[in-house]
Amino acid sequence: MSDTSAELNRLALTVLQAGFPGLTPPDWLRRALGDGLGAVGLFGRNVHGSEQVSTLTAALRKEKDDVLVAIDEEGGDVTRLEVRHGSSWPGNLALGTVDDTDLTRRVAAGLGRDLARCGVNFDWAPDADVNSNADNPVIGVRSFGADAGLVARHTRAYVEGLQGTGVAACVKHFPGHGDTAVDSHLGLPRVDASRELLAERELVPFQAAIEAGAKAVMSAHIVLPAYDPEHPATLSRAILTGLLRDELGYQGLIVTDGIEMGAIADTYGIADGTVRAL
Repeated sequence: MSDTSAELNRLALTVLQAGFPGLTPPDWLRRALGDGLGAVGLFGRNVHGSEQVSTLTAALRKEKDDVLVAIDEEGGDVTRLEVRHGSSWPGNLALGTVDDTDLTRRVAAGLGRDLARCGVNFDWAPDADVNSNADNPVIGVRSFGADAGLVARHTRAYVEGLQGTGVAACVKHFPGHGDTAVDSHLGLPRVDASRELLAERELVPFQAAIEAGAKAVMSAHIVLPAYDPEHPATLSRAILTGLLRDELGYQGLIVTDGIEMGAIADTYGIADGTVRAL
């Protein structure tokens, strides 16, 4: 491999969050970490219990001590750390229904402490989508509710609680997956809302998260013709640079939703979708 190719490979590794099957890191992952892989994502397939996850994350950090170890831990229906018996923590809809932001902050902090004890320092949460479409097949109870103001104040509280434990929050799914009728794991959703409606509804919780200091924002695999009629948000400069960075003023880390999801993989392919996202 030439020096140029080696440097390109190293740079590519720094922006990837790799997943893997099994309870221990495979040899290829250990090598990738040694070569500079920036992050590893854990799912239910990697979890048997908290002690095992602690051992796993220690093994990852033996190869690269500053690796980001991410997990999809929202509480409620979406849990990886407690995948075998269900989450000990209420999900977003329950928290939004109670509408006690101090409780939301405490729940997020408790969940964050659980993750931190296991060596996880990056959480793909909270879900900041305004669930304005009752027929939405993928968000539903993962949202705090259908009111933008309510979702915004609980998103802010969640970010504050989680990040107070040293676990970075990754707020999702920008610029808003709540008004969709297609599951982006299976197809490419489209939201035909005006810029004015998006500003009044979808964007309000993300602005609150930015003001709360969210370390990361996850892009959605959805088409919003009001901003970009051709590209899903994950692949859209108009949305991720023009809207998120320039209009909303966000300068932190942007993370894509899973490139292997049908919305991207079936439309562009995993390799091409990855390159286009970058």
